[in-house]
Amino acid sequence: MGFRKKNKSPPVLSHEFVIQNHADMVSCVAMVILLGLMFEVTAKFSIMFITVQCNVTQGMEEELSEPVNHYHYGPEDMATVFFYLLIAVILHALIQEYILDKMNRRLHLSKTKHSKFNESGQLAAFYLFSFIWGCSILTAEEFATNPTFLWDGYPHTNMVFQVKFFYICQIAYWLHALPELYFQKVRKEDIPRQLYYICLYVVHITGAYVLNLHRLGLVLLVPHYLVELLFHASRLFYFSDENKQKGFTLWALLFVITRLLILTLSVLTFGFGLSRMENQGFSLAKGNFNVLTVRMTCLAAICLTQAWMMWKFINFQLKKWREHNQNQASKKKAVSPKNKPHKRELARGEATNGITKSEDKMSPRARKAKAS
Repeated sequence: MGFRKKNKSPPVLSHEFVIQNHADMVSCVAMVILLGLMFEVTAKFSIMFITVQCNVTQGMEEELSEPVNHYHYGPEDMATVFFYLLIAVILHALIQEYILDKMNRRLHLSKTKHSKFNESGQLAAFYLFSFIWGCSILTAEEFATNPTFLWDGYPHTNMVFQVKFFYICQIAYWLHALPELYFQKVRKEDIPRQLYYICLYVVHITGAYVLNLHRLGLVLLVPHYLVELLFHASRLFYFSDENKQKGFTLWALLFVITRLLILTLSVLTFGFGLSRMENQGFSLAKGNFNVLTVRMTCLAAICLTQAWMMWKFINFQLKKWREHNQNQASKKKAVSPKNKPHKRELARGEATNGITKSEDKMSPRARKAKAS
């Protein structure tokens, strides 16, 4: 991990060297791009990486109206995504070094819990930041107050700065998660699971961005991030104290509600809103993808993803239910006494004790026979 001091430095450019110092290397690349702003020759190239590109100024026709900058997507966005991917790697290393590693030393977790704790810690920080940012955009743009705003005026080729920068950062973060699988030495059995959800995030967010469905994508991401934030926060509390499991109950309830909400809005947008628009057609120049094939493909992708998530959720709940039943059964066996005598044994013991007592005390006839 970057920013760490090791007593024995591994060979230069070896795997261990890259893993330990990857954040320092990435920060050097980011500094080179920033230093390019100081020189006139390289400034125009550095700006392509740092600032948001493809802006369009509107509102200049009326004299009293102030100019408003809107943005659309283009090939220049790849340079911006690359720069903020570097920033995401650096922030990942800072959170790991100065927050999560210190907490891990106090908790003394096992290797399996240690890996899950790091994963939940990183994702909880990202989900919290993205949820607050997304809510501020929804409040400012009034996306959530009017459902018809999701498809009215499609194609939505123009975006305000906050919306475009939000999508740039989202794509950069999930792309940075791919090399982090190597940098964080993720266990082999955990790599397929993490690859699944990383690729799903990249495909869905990039698809909403390229197909000019950024309004719908933003409305669907915010409640989804809230549910994921609650899950990973609950898992962090569970690792600190295994008795703290109430957060999982609230997460399970909100998980099902969010899946229904996402399916409802998706069907409403693709099946009802966009299908009744007059400007149906396919045009790369205008950014119009309102054709039946694209609509059905997007709706099928969302529905299949939600079905897959529900399947994983049901399996997770069944696994927890079985573990709970096993724990309850083991507790009952531990509480019940092992050598407790049965009723028949007690009856036999009482009969035997009665015989011995009667033998100790002689009957009157036996006394007379003995006296004679």
